[in-house]
Amino acid sequence: MTDPTVDTPDDAHAADEPTDHESPADAVEAELRKVRDPDAGVSVFEAGVVEDVSVDDGAATITADLREFPRDAAERVSAAMVRAASDAPGVSNARIEQVDPSPDLDGRSAGMGTADRVIAVASTKGGVGKTTVATTLACALAAGGAGDDAGGEADDEEVDAERDDADAPSVGLFDADIYGPNVPEVVGASGPVYSDDDGNPVPVDVDGLEVMSVGLLSDDGPLAWRGAMAHDALSDLFETAAWSDPDTVVVDMPPGTGDVALTTLQEVPVDGVVLVTTPFQAAVSDTGRALELFEENDVPVLGVVSNMGEFVCDECGTPHDLFGGDNPIEALDLPVLAELPFDPELQSTPKPSTDSLPEYAAELAVAVDERYEEIWSVDPPADALDLRGLDPEARKERVEAQFRALDSGEELFIVSDRDPAPVQGFLLDLVDADGLQNFRVKRQNPETWFARATRP
Repeated sequence: MTDPTVDTPDDAHAADEPTDHESPADAVEAELRKVRDPDAGVSVFEAGVVEDVSVDDGAATITADLREFPRDAAERVSAAMVRAASDAPGVSNARIEQVDPSPDLDGRSAGMGTADRVIAVASTKGGVGKTTVATTLACALAAGGAGDDAGGEADDEEVDAERDDADAPSVGLFDADIYGPNVPEVVGASGPVYSDDDGNPVPVDVDGLEVMSVGLLSDDGPLAWRGAMAHDALSDLFETAAWSDPDTVVVDMPPGTGDVALTTLQEVPVDGVVLVTTPFQAAVSDTGRALELFEENDVPVLGVVSNMGEFVCDECGTPHDLFGGDNPIEALDLPVLAELPFDPELQSTPKPSTDSLPEYAAELAVAVDERYEEIWSVDPPADALDLRGLDPEARKERVEAQFRALDSGEELFIVSDRDPAPVQGFLLDLVDADGLQNFRVKRQNPETWFARATRP
């Protein structure tokens, strides 16, 4: 930043006191709005530098956030603001007070287990927009407007007001892409990273979104780590990051199915994964391997995001298919959570507010929430036999008692926390039959199975 300028009209200081309709603080604010960055062409207010202005007995205090400025530029801006404020009517002297950037350290817990749910965003190929989707999803969830804005009815001001409510969702974003940790750059997060009383690193706050990344700790150094080093660094960050009890943590996974991805699945209680791919045959084929990885590790796959499939011409408004031909994503047999176009709007810095996100960001958040509820909701019939938490002997006794009480043709509905497939053999022994009609097992989620059996 070059030296800031101050606009000073000839009559700017015609009065020694504030006019009847303005307070000393208003007068200071008016003067500060004349301090402009000649490079950006905006005032210090428009740049978000000034957070508060107060005047007490002629002494003006300007609370400012100058953390994004280099030291020499911060000094020049501070000096310009002090000069401008000192010229305001009714002000005898002025000073700058740097806003305290340290986070609130109360009520924090270390480890990813503090989150109510963890949603991973993954891809096998790099360059398909995984980080873009992860950051957009996290910001849309943190905006608090996912459910309210889905139909396009909610007013932005109303939704943003809801973010300030105590019930607004608290969301974290964890950058597990340890070799290319660019989440901080995408969302505009920067250090310093503070520690709690136990020395655990505290995620950086970005407009209410908590962000943690090894990129915030590396001082921009190269991350040429071998597998064991990367494993240890990621494991340590998973265990020690001190979150403020978030409702959701979105994890930006590393591309591929290697050791770092396996470390994440082994050490983090991932409740669902969103797969990201372009509608290109090779990318979709690799996504199929990622699907196998998550299924083998009992992680529910929420669905797939098809990214960059088309772009809309600015001049004619016509959508153009970037890949052409049949859509290979259909072969994955997964719910399509969103189809995102190649859109410059997605290349801008996402923020957790409804007025700074494209409308399909809220639609993606809604789709993820709905799919999550579909997988994790357990709503069996009122007369279902619930075996969860019972020891093996108690399970046998309950199954036998309820099955024997059924009339021929009536159905037994079982809810279990383990695979109930062996129940079929037990029931066959009870009725001394060669087979059971309509014995079906459904895995609702990694913790819950349903089974149905009809009494012969």
